[in-house]
Amino acid sequence: MNQSKQRFFIALVPPLDIEQHITEIQLYFAEHYNSRGALNSPPHITLQPPFHSLAEDVPTLEESLKKFSANRLPIPVTLSGFAAFAPRVIYADVVKSPELLEIHKNLMSYIEATLGIVDLVSQTRPFVPHMTVAFRDLTKENFQTAWLEFAGRSLNFEFTASALTLLLHDGSRWNISNQFPLAAEPPTILNPS
Repeated sequence: MNQSKQRFFIALVPPLDIEQHITEIQLYFAEHYNSRGALNSPPHITLQPPFHSLAEDVPTLEESLKKFSANRLPIPVTLSGFAAFAPRVIYADVVKSPELLEIHKNLMSYIEATLGIVDLVSQTRPFVPHMTVAFRDLTKENFQTAWLEFAGRSLNFEFTASALTLLLHDGSRWNISNQFPLAAEPPTILNPS
């Protein structure tokens, strides 16, 4: 039996109009700064970094994500300006909202508890929600120049992430494998008379 391992990660993906805008920025980096790495996945905010799963375990993984998402409210997301992890990464900055911090923490605990998937690196550093526009193949020299250009540039978007997205690596790029709606009903506020 083939024990093929597949690589996945879990993220929040913006609506199409914002996705297109971020992709245009990524294309700009590819053209002007020779950095194409960010184009290997749809624009996203990573919640669970890449992990491996055996092909036969994928239905269990998907069922777990479906259960997790069903009890979660959609997440308000605000993109505001640009930030960087020097000397290689430039990203659209995502406002650290309590909702984002909470879903990240809860998802990582849930995945560890139900599937035994642990990302040791993210356990040792704070969660910085972001949408990468250039990384890995951005040279240090190009980073310096690009950061001068983007550090003060404005970017403002708000959207509601209404699903968790499971992305699968096909050997060359990341593609959306499945989406799990954040389906909890907001609490009803009763009007006491």
